[in-house]
Amino acid sequence: MADSQELIDALDNRVRRRESRRSFFTDAIGAAAGSAALAMGGRAAAQSTPTPTPSPSPSPTSTAAPITDADVLNFALNLEYLEANFYAFAATGSPLAAADIAAGGATGTGTAVAATGGRRVTFTDPAVAQYAREIAADELAHVRFLRTNLGTAAVAQPAIDLSTGPTSAFGRAAVAAGLPATFDPYSSDENFLLGAYIFEDVGVSAYKGSATLLSSKTFLEAAAGILAVEAYHAAIIRTSLYRKGLATPALIDATEGIAAARNALDGRPTEDLIRGIAPNDDQGIRPIATPDGTASNIVPVNVNGIAFSRTAPQVLNIVYLNAAAVTAGGFFPAGVNGTIKTSAAST
Repeated sequence: MADSQELIDALDNRVRRRESRRSFFTDAIGAAAGSAALAMGGRAAAQSTPTPTPSPSPSPTSTAAPITDADVLNFALNLEYLEANFYAFAATGSPLAAADIAAGGATGTGTAVAATGGRRVTFTDPAVAQYAREIAADELAHVRFLRTNLGTAAVAQPAIDLSTGPTSAFGRAAVAAGLPATFDPYSSDENFLLGAYIFEDVGVSAYKGSATLLSSKTFLEAAAGILAVEAYHAAIIRTSLYRKGLATPALIDATEGIAAARNALDGRPTEDLIRGIAPNDDQGIRPIATPDGTASNIVPVNVNGIAFSRTAPQVLNIVYLNAAAVTAGGFFPAGVNGTIKTSAAST
């Protein structure tokens, strides 16, 4: 218990050192929430002009509510809740504290639900243990950063399933990737890395894909900063798996299976080499052939060296573990909180 408290105190101290970077974000949130913002597929359609005749004007054409910057940031907050709880369980044995998951105020939606099913990993590799603690601190900082600056608009943490077993989200994800349904990300260093691998590449593509939805340059810079951190995390996980996979090829095979499952879930969008959009936007860590010899595949990019993007609905396809248009499932059994909550009907 003492060790756990010391670790939690250390994580809190790490977060407090970053508090000074948060204030720039606060003033802009109110303005962005009230401004006209980008909808998921583009600008909302204009309302019909009333017919200039003596007869009553027709009712305006109904349109979907515009997506605000606050909506986009709350979508990101749901994903941060998922990652932060996974790493908190792995590093400390406990989920996020109640103070870090409640709705921000009257305009924040949802009732906070503690994440369930995770447990502390008994690490045997000191480097992996330290990576887990570092990433746990970063993800907690992201949660607190977004919550503090969304203020009363911050959504509560939804139900999050981090349990193991054939019917759990991890179990179903494992089966889709060709792994046993009994896959347990808390049972070993290697399985922890595979569990982290399920999330990390998705987080990078989610932040990159959401960039076009943000109207505020302040928010865009903040999101770019978080994307960079998520990319560092993904590189840590991919590098660790690659090194271990040189001795245990089954680990590399597992990443290929996970990548294929994510590709199957998020559809086949038309390729755009400049924006980093592709029908196959996921890669495992199998070594690749180059004119100069075999190379590692730590960084998943297209032929232009550009990282891939996913739309918010595509990201939800993956975390809901469903290729259809649904509002809940997988790691979020009751869905995410906020305006952006429906996955795409993949084709």
